[in-house]
Amino acid sequence: MSLGVGFYGAGFITRFHRGYLRDAGVDHRIVAVHDPDPERAAAFAAATGATPVTEDELPDLVDAVYVTAWTSEHPRLVAKAAAAGKAVFCEKPLGVDGDVVDRMVATVTEAEVVNQVGLVLRYMAPFRLVRHLLADERAGRPLAVVFRDDQFIPIQGLYESTWRVDPQRCGHGALLEHSIHDVDILRWWLGPVASVSATTQSYHGHPGIDDVANVRLDFASGATATLVSVWHDILERPSMRHVEVFCERLHVVVEGDAVGPVRWRFTGEPEQRVEGAELIAELAGRDDHDANPARAFLAAVAAHRPAHPDFAAALPAHRLVDSIYRSAAADGELVRDAEHVHPRGDARVQPPG
Repeated sequence: MSLGVGFYGAGFITRFHRGYLRDAGVDHRIVAVHDPDPERAAAFAAATGATPVTEDELPDLVDAVYVTAWTSEHPRLVAKAAAAGKAVFCEKPLGVDGDVVDRMVATVTEAEVVNQVGLVLRYMAPFRLVRHLLADERAGRPLAVVFRDDQFIPIQGLYESTWRVDPQRCGHGALLEHSIHDVDILRWWLGPVASVSATTQSYHGHPGIDDVANVRLDFASGATATLVSVWHDILERPSMRHVEVFCERLHVVVEGDAVGPVRWRFTGEPEQRVEGAELIAELAGRDDHDANPARAFLAAVAAHRPAHPDFAAALPAHRLVDSIYRSAAADGELVRDAEHVHPRGDARVQPPG
């Protein structure tokens, strides 16, 4: 049976999802789209063969819904799809804070619908390979990670997402809108986070929109990580990541999101380096890597089984981002119980040290 797919949103990010869907290898058709901008919906329809429809019409026409609207609209549109019993893929961040995401998890759980979140770094080969290297007994204990993520502020250039400087629609800036990926990956690699501290800046002058975040995360295991997230105006750098991981007997460097290169060395062994096809081959020997989140989602929908990462898997990263912003608002003071702090709750904020 061919699955019917619909989109709430026809902006920039839908181009990536259309690409993933083209290569999904699961029988489907994009049949419907809704966007508050009729011209954008019409352009999407012309490119895909979808029919522009109203919000309320869309769920009745499809088996699965992609929610790619601005962040503050995610909960309402997810609820609409779930109420109709439709599978739902929602872009990251799921919501503007952890409380909202908690309610979204409850919504899809109670509706018993397949759900997946767009934390796509988990599908990218460099980050999967690092996870395998960290699990190798030769590595010893993880000690520290240095993670830099930079991108030109996405209200210009190829992104042109002007809503990303409206806190009513996006909630916050670079840390939430972009580096939620990075916070999720760090936790995926190193496990639960015990405490965080952070500072943020707004150099572009958009109220409520951080464009530089400097974050320290202390993990329950004893490992630590620093994350620097930057939105700048260097249009030649649309999205770049550089990561160094230190274990007792392992050093890893990631120099590219999708195809590497990745370099690593265990104590007493020569350095290894892979990228591109070699990276995919290296990973294929370690797991059944699937670089396409759309294939995983549609396969789960067709088989009526859970998808990954689902909304619940994304909740810890959202709670951590809440705690990071809470620390920044308190001039970098340490926030303990960082995965359990509600944005308006009883955060345990303490002076550093």
